[in-house]
Amino acid sequence: MGRDPRPGASCRGIRRAAYVAFFACLLTFIVAPVVEAHSWRSTGSLETARNDHTATLLADGRVLIAGGEGSDGSLGSAEIYDPKTGTWTATGSLNTARDEHTATLLQNGRVLIVGGESFDSLIAGAEIFDPLMGRWTVVSSLETARNDHTATLLADGRVLIAGGAGAGGPLASAELYDPTTDSWTSTGSLITARDDYTATRLPGGLVLAAGGEGPSGTLASAELYDPATGTWTATGSLNTGRNDHTATSLSDGRVLLAGGEDSDDTLASAEIYDPETGTWTVTGNLNTARDEHTATLLSDGCVLAAGGEGPGGTLVSAELYDPAMHLWTAVVNLQTARKSHTATLLAGRQMLVVGGYDSSCISNAELFVDYGSLPALLILTILS
Repeated sequence: MGRDPRPGASCRGIRRAAYVAFFACLLTFIVAPVVEAHSWRSTGSLETARNDHTATLLADGRVLIAGGEGSDGSLGSAEIYDPKTGTWTATGSLNTARDEHTATLLQNGRVLIVGGESFDSLIAGAEIFDPLMGRWTVVSSLETARNDHTATLLADGRVLIAGGAGAGGPLASAELYDPTTDSWTSTGSLITARDDYTATRLPGGLVLAAGGEGPSGTLASAELYDPATGTWTATGSLNTGRNDHTATSLSDGRVLLAGGEDSDDTLASAEIYDPETGTWTVTGNLNTARDEHTATLLSDGCVLAAGGEGPGGTLVSAELYDPAMHLWTAVVNLQTARKSHTATLLAGRQMLVVGGYDSSCISNAELFVDYGSLPALLILTILS
């Protein structure tokens, strides 16, 4: 058969083939299964490997990493991550090296560091970081030295420090820090002394303390602090006693508790506290039992649990909780197994995981990137 004598016939055939390929590809995207796409990617390393540190999202979007435990003990160093450049920069050192402390972003944009321990000695000291100056300033000390306590920013700008471990074991005492006067004031004591518990500020301003380790073992009790009266009131008990768990405020004001451990086992169970009724309801179990993990509320209302310690050792796995479905779904693994790390939600559907511990202290950091709901073929293109 001879060649088509019409001018441009060959070009028209090529164009036709290209159109067909284009529309076939477009149709594939349209009818392809829609799935949730996530990935982890490296984002530089800390200058100093550390675990049991704190991570604080600053007002300008950077993240302050302070203290923690390194290979030689408690750390005084601090560094800042800039998500715009993906780089780490050392900043002023703490006045007191410490780990197992708390860090709270104050209403004026500064960061309050409280308590902890320094080379196995409990600390009552506190200090404030000024992001503009890159400098730490010593402020008034706690009345009672403690670690493994909680710190909660109240609506009026004061900070509630409660419980923790003292020289004689779990503490019931609580104190309030007022940044306007640089002073500490005793407030009502917890009904039950506890450490390794969680404290969550509820939408109405009350603070929920849940679980933890008490003088007689793992706790299932929970209580509410009222800043207006300075008192604690018992609320519904957990279905499962736990410590070293996580507590995450959901978008609707309820609180999700996940994992942790009791006196015998690492836990996979999870439950939700409803502030309207003061009750706890069991929800779907984690796919992997874990403690010393992180749990972070993402921009879409789901909660990401990452890493931690499982029955078989340090975990590399991560999973997402969907409050609407009451289910946990496994997602792509972390690049590095870790526990006692930090997780910070950033802008642009990203979460920063930093440091932690496996067989030694970890210096690397990674970003969890959530691409949202996309056709499967597009996901493959993005991730390739």
